[in-house]
Amino acid sequence: MEQIKTYIAEHRDRFINELVELLKLPSISADPAYSKSVLDTAESVKNALISAGCEAVEICKTKGYPVVYGEKIIDKTLPTVMVYGHYDVQPPDPLDLWTSPPFEPVMKKTELHPQGAIFARGACDDKGQMYMHVKAVEFMIKNDTLPCNVKFMIEGEEEVGSDSLADFLEANKEKLANDIILISDTGMMANDIPSITTGLRGLSYVEVEVTGPNRDLHSGIYGGAVPNPINVLSKMIASLHDENNHITIPGFYEKVAELSAEERNHMAEAPFDIEDYKKALDIGDVYGEKGYSTPERYSIRPTLDVNGIWGGYTGEGAKTVIASKAFAKISMRLVPDQDPDEITELFSNHFKSIAPAGVKVKVTPHHGGQPYVTPTDTIGYKAASKAYEATFGKTPIPERTGGSIPIVALFEQVLNSKTILMGFGLDSDAIHSPNEHFGVWNYLKGIETIPYFYKYYTELSTTV
Repeated sequence: MEQIKTYIAEHRDRFINELVELLKLPSISADPAYSKSVLDTAESVKNALISAGCEAVEICKTKGYPVVYGEKIIDKTLPTVMVYGHYDVQPPDPLDLWTSPPFEPVMKKTELHPQGAIFARGACDDKGQMYMHVKAVEFMIKNDTLPCNVKFMIEGEEEVGSDSLADFLEANKEKLANDIILISDTGMMANDIPSITTGLRGLSYVEVEVTGPNRDLHSGIYGGAVPNPINVLSKMIASLHDENNHITIPGFYEKVAELSAEERNHMAEAPFDIEDYKKALDIGDVYGEKGYSTPERYSIRPTLDVNGIWGGYTGEGAKTVIASKAFAKISMRLVPDQDPDEITELFSNHFKSIAPAGVKVKVTPHHGGQPYVTPTDTIGYKAASKAYEATFGKTPIPERTGGSIPIVALFEQVLNSKTILMGFGLDSDAIHSPNEHFGVWNYLKGIETIPYFYKYYTELSTTV
């Protein structure tokens, strides 16, 4: 397996250039204006799988954007690993905060990435991390070291909730049958502190609309006499947390699975420097639910955050109006055993109930996903741990994180498959933010580490 290092050294520039070309495609699934680019990206991923040596590669239609599928079956009696990833990306807004155009990738050195990082939307989430798997499988196929079967399922709607995947999974159970699912859409603690994600929060995402008068009004003539939807919406949102930053929606915490003191103490053993955390974000202090540490707040506790708010006049200069409408997008990150549909209903009922009589409120659910926790005593986890040990020289730390990958719980429900989350990004890589980037070292380290997972997973599976 040591030949992987030689292969990476020989093909380093090609690996980087191929990723750069993929990152030039603005595959923004949330914006219909980019639908052609999303489809072009699917075609590019298809061609990459073919070049890597996969077979039966195809672009599978769904009710939304397609799934790219490919496989390499060497022996049906051997285990099958299915790689999941996504080729769609978040919108790059606000564009004025990028130091370089989001779809014109550039390489820059940073304090955490002295070998350079690729700056572009999707660099870490998830094109760079997904492409690591394509290149790792390329190495194994080209060097005849693939120890088991592999399937790829790369989708184009993860950033908008994977709405088409439930139907796709149900219709393709046999095609997608596997022994374990491998995903790199998470991160690790640091380049010298490898970690394996063992928990993901769920998600409920809604849009709210508050309507007051039937048209925009002159704020001098009508100000103080009619409800201002922006003022009303601001107060309603502010009321969703109490003085301890506890969410005030009735029933919100009813099913929250509380961790024991022993489990929380074990979590606290993971390295975390609060001063470094504040410095990296340029904030004066942390903020959150009383009674919990910062790592607990972003991993094992549910949250409610406004992701966008707008209404009225926001252009240059002044326009003195009371807007007819005000809007906000709100996400709630959920923990076991919260159900996203139940939480969405609780939010909707509560939000409508706190509106004053002078306005009308509409709540539109968008997408959601179940929380997920993976055990650490499985063959898959042990294989992942041994893989990190082989390339990092350290045993990785199990870590529950705050993000959501809605498809993971669905995989277990429909395909009866456990998932292993081997992320190689860093929290500082600015995913979903301006100046997203992915370290070249991390990208190549992922390519180096992934083949070891296949090796150890096959060995552990066939000796049970």
